[in-house]
Amino acid sequence: MKTWFSVAVTIVAVVVLSALSVSLWSEKEEVLGEDVPLQINAQMSVSEFSELNHLAKPLLREVFSLQSPEQLQQPVTGFGLTLEQIVNAVQQQQALQSEEASKNWFKIPLKFAMWLVFLVLCFRMLVRKKMTRKTRLILYACSFTLFGVILGADPSPMGTVKDAIVLYGAKGVVFKPRLVAFGVFTLTVVLANKFICSWGCQLGTLQDFIFRLNRNRSDAASGSLPQVKVPFVISNTIRVLFFVALIWVAFAWAYDITHEIDPFKIFKPLKLSVWGWSFVLTLLVGSLFVYRPWCHFFCPFGLTGWLFEKLSLYKIKVDYETCISCSACEKACPSSVMGAILHQDKAVIPDCFSCGDCLDACPTDAVSFSRGRRTKPPAQSLQDDASR
Repeated sequence: MKTWFSVAVTIVAVVVLSALSVSLWSEKEEVLGEDVPLQINAQMSVSEFSELNHLAKPLLREVFSLQSPEQLQQPVTGFGLTLEQIVNAVQQQQALQSEEASKNWFKIPLKFAMWLVFLVLCFRMLVRKKMTRKTRLILYACSFTLFGVILGADPSPMGTVKDAIVLYGAKGVVFKPRLVAFGVFTLTVVLANKFICSWGCQLGTLQDFIFRLNRNRSDAASGSLPQVKVPFVISNTIRVLFFVALIWVAFAWAYDITHEIDPFKIFKPLKLSVWGWSFVLTLLVGSLFVYRPWCHFFCPFGLTGWLFEKLSLYKIKVDYETCISCSACEKACPSSVMGAILHQDKAVIPDCFSCGDCLDACPTDAVSFSRGRRTKPPAQSLQDDASR
């Protein structure tokens, strides 16, 4: 009963405070605008085309590569473009302008600066093995409060992948600031195993926080309700299929399949539909039983981050000279990844969210969050040598 009450209080607090925060920031919703039919014919000058369709001069400059005011009097077909190409170019520029206008350019740099400070703090605590159950809960709460409730749903790691796919599929354009954000997020994954997902993602840390409300005092096993470790082959197959569906629908029908159910809208709750509320509440309640269900089953950045984490400089490693094979780290791990890391008997290593549970659980300090390649256990090394 206490667990359910804690979850309810957490969700209500996030929703109420997020609604207040959105109103204070005057958030604008990111939506794909519908293409408005343009009035155009081959006899029109650029100036006439602009006046009839209420187009600003900066947009015309991008479409026609204008160099001087005199070119405004030239016919629209005098720039080597067909009428169809002109219409497409205008609609693409309008889509980019809409994207730019929807962004809060004060909040975004502030959020990235706060991410940098926060992730460095978490990184140092993991490397020094200072991450306890209490500090972990506090940091997760700080993360979704700061980066979700206070600073909003956007930007987010998922948005850099999902929104880029949808915009390109619908309009055929790339919003360059989003690529920069994706590059920054990916860099954090390469530097430290999936670190932006682990500690900076507002939705990921909210799920993790709820999951740990149903853990025992040592944060090493489920509490009053059972918790399930879903086999990675199942969760990742669903995630890949969802990613393929996202791309297919975006390119075929110019539609975002997450529009109604986007769980990041928990941080702008007035934008959620009835279907959206049903999905998001199911997801968050499900986080009591399954570790980070959105990240493992659906998240586009979760999938790309899993691919890039193979290159991570800092990661969870096992020193087999001090390991006593007690499997305490594997039991404490909220997913199946520590078993794969410990035994090195899987062709594919699942997502590791660098939570540090395994560091706490190991009685001999054989597990570390450190730089370098993972070594294989002695038995596995002997098997590999024998097979050569």
